[in-house]
Amino acid sequence: MSELFSWGVSPDPRGNYYHWDKLRHLKLPPQVPDHEDWWLAIKLARKALYKKIPHSDKDGCPFVYAEPDIVRRLLHEIDIHGGGELKATEQVANPNTRDTYLINSLIEESITSSQLEGAATTRKVAKEMLRQKRKPRDKSETMILNNYHAMEFIKEISNEDLTPDLIFELHKILTKDTLDNPNAVGKARISDDIYVGDDRDATIIHVPPKAKELGDRIKNICDYANTTHPTNFLHPVIRAIILHYILAYDHPFEDGNGRTARALFYWSMLKQGYWTMEFISISRILKSAPAKYTRAYLFTETDENDVTYFIVHQLEVINRAINDLLAYLELKANEIKTVEHLVRESPGLQKLLNYRQMALLNRALKRPEAIFYIESHRGAHNVTYDTARTDLLKLVELGILEKTKIGRAFAFTATKNLNQQLKSL
Repeated sequence: MSELFSWGVSPDPRGNYYHWDKLRHLKLPPQVPDHEDWWLAIKLARKALYKKIPHSDKDGCPFVYAEPDIVRRLLHEIDIHGGGELKATEQVANPNTRDTYLINSLIEESITSSQLEGAATTRKVAKEMLRQKRKPRDKSETMILNNYHAMEFIKEISNEDLTPDLIFELHKILTKDTLDNPNAVGKARISDDIYVGDDRDATIIHVPPKAKELGDRIKNICDYANTTHPTNFLHPVIRAIILHYILAYDHPFEDGNGRTARALFYWSMLKQGYWTMEFISISRILKSAPAKYTRAYLFTETDENDVTYFIVHQLEVINRAINDLLAYLELKANEIKTVEHLVRESPGLQKLLNYRQMALLNRALKRPEAIFYIESHRGAHNVTYDTARTDLLKLVELGILEKTKIGRAFAFTATKNLNQQLKSL
């Protein structure tokens, strides 16, 4: 046994928190004779770091987690890039543009979180529905609209303590008019005939706790979400991720558990002061690699309830979402500068266009075939109907847009030869 410690094996060798399923295929360090001994040394190093989570699995065994170097590094990146750097970006710091990007992120998270749960519609159609505030046409669009309302609800309750009633209300908002059993909306499941399966081959990969235990388990989740210890510090991001995990593990509802768990993550982040998380979409990243999301759950269940696998995965997801957002904001800033350059060449426009009109003008320059509506412009910038209408009619007056009618709604399209029109102005 002493020989295992002499190898100097870390809990996250080579900067990764490997599961046995992956580790057994890796090249051995020169001082280690075989993979079984390497795994044993790693497990001993991890056990020295384990902290108990005040929530247990269905057999009464507690969940645990560790904070090895990889976790601390990823947390530091979130605090730097998702805190100071994101707050310092002009689009987020400027109250004139903040709502525009916030609405975009709400829409993105609503669409992709619903698609993870089976919603089948294109982003283009979904964005059109949300921005124009039209009624959903089918179950998939209803899921997306519900998700959007749930994200708005989370912002409203972000200063409140979590209660079972709030969890049930959140589930009700998320699943309204989308469940096969309408009586299950906003209510804990009463059946034990519930399992999580692999969509590829219908393999059962998780059987949640019994329904009779859910009342106590949900109360325990709320206690964990609300409790802070002045001496035992728990990083807020880790707390939010663990909430995501244990709600999904308990699977307290017939359907909509994933959406509810991800929504709880956002609530916890906002509750603990991470308001910049409003601007990122974790579901978009999860949707791009759903198998990794599933494995993060499986690795925890198959390795002594070690939630660190799920924590590492989610930290990587959050960091990628932040980096993608920063890149997107830089791209949009450059696009706005391009429009501003055109405007500077037209002195008469300099004092006439506000930031919303410039954003629309930029879209029109990139997509001359695009159609704009008062409702979609209003939804994109979170302004009143009259303000959106005034923005568009002013652009018509300047010859930048043309007004037509599609059905009963006014539609606006870019005038032909828009670049030349701007230069002539």
